[in-house]
Amino acid sequence: MKSAVFYGKHDLRVEEHEMPKVGPKDVLIKVKACGVCGTDVHIYEGDKGAADVTPPTILGHEFSGVIAEVGSEVTNYKVGDRVCIDPNCYCGACEPCRNGVAHYCEHMIGYGTTVNGGFAEYCAVNERQVYCLGDNTTFEQGAMTEPVACCLHGMDMCEIHPGHQVVVIGGGMIGLLMLQLAKLAGAAKVALLEPVEGKREVGMKLGADVCIDPIHEDVKARLKEAGLTWVNTVIECVGRPSTIEQAIDIAGNKAIVMMFGLTKPDEEIAVKPFQIFQKELSLKASFINPYTQKRALDLIDSGRLNVSSMVYDVCGLDMLGDVLSKPELRANGKYIISPEK
Repeated sequence: MKSAVFYGKHDLRVEEHEMPKVGPKDVLIKVKACGVCGTDVHIYEGDKGAADVTPPTILGHEFSGVIAEVGSEVTNYKVGDRVCIDPNCYCGACEPCRNGVAHYCEHMIGYGTTVNGGFAEYCAVNERQVYCLGDNTTFEQGAMTEPVACCLHGMDMCEIHPGHQVVVIGGGMIGLLMLQLAKLAGAAKVALLEPVEGKREVGMKLGADVCIDPIHEDVKARLKEAGLTWVNTVIECVGRPSTIEQAIDIAGNKAIVMMFGLTKPDEEIAVKPFQIFQKELSLKASFINPYTQKRALDLIDSGRLNVSSMVYDVCGLDMLGDVLSKPELRANGKYIISPEK
């Protein structure tokens, strides 16, 4: 089968790979759509993502498709089912799993990270990780379920209440999802900070009350003009030290600053403890997607969350190397890979 195999930093090869072996509790998925994630970029650049990757590995953890084969002990799914997956498979027996924090599982299997994933024509997955797509959900939308699930975990930690004021930094896919989730959570005003005009335009269409160019505009003055005088939550979706520091600076008293964007492992930020003390800020971060996959899938299928506006293009496996290696391409928006193209 045609696959995109990661061999090491800046070494991704599209080549023929043996078909996955289907265990008794596995299903074989014919992949229809697989999203390119920031974690994939970090791995391609030789950095650690949410999990360690040992080459050679087929990347891709945001995917959907059709079940082509089921293992001998599978009873909940059948050939032909339209499905997506939660790529993080917990053991259920280690101390974190037995204490309600399974996303810190000591023996976690990660499809597309620790084992082969969805940048291929087929992928075998344990049935525990499989979710049927809703009738209203396309394969491309289904591939967005995992990032939405991650956003939901972060959003739960943001503690947004009806009437709150929220600032989202970064208008990429994650930022545009967070913008919508903040509105759904009851935020009275949501501002988006994004330097790319096209992304600001999408942000306005998705419900932002104000979109600000942080490069050419006075952010604090524009927030004040828009009525955001006490920012309760700032969600940083860029993953740069400068934007995390900006999030802390613009947060209001007793605010929560959610550091959602993934930085490089060794990057540091300059923090003034007195500023944290004086404003009584809570600094938080969100790790993967524990127990939120079904909520994400239902939210997408309901039509209340738009996961299509931020998708720039659906392309074949042969384009994956360019997407991972060229920031100017990723700046256009979300890319989804279809092995059938």
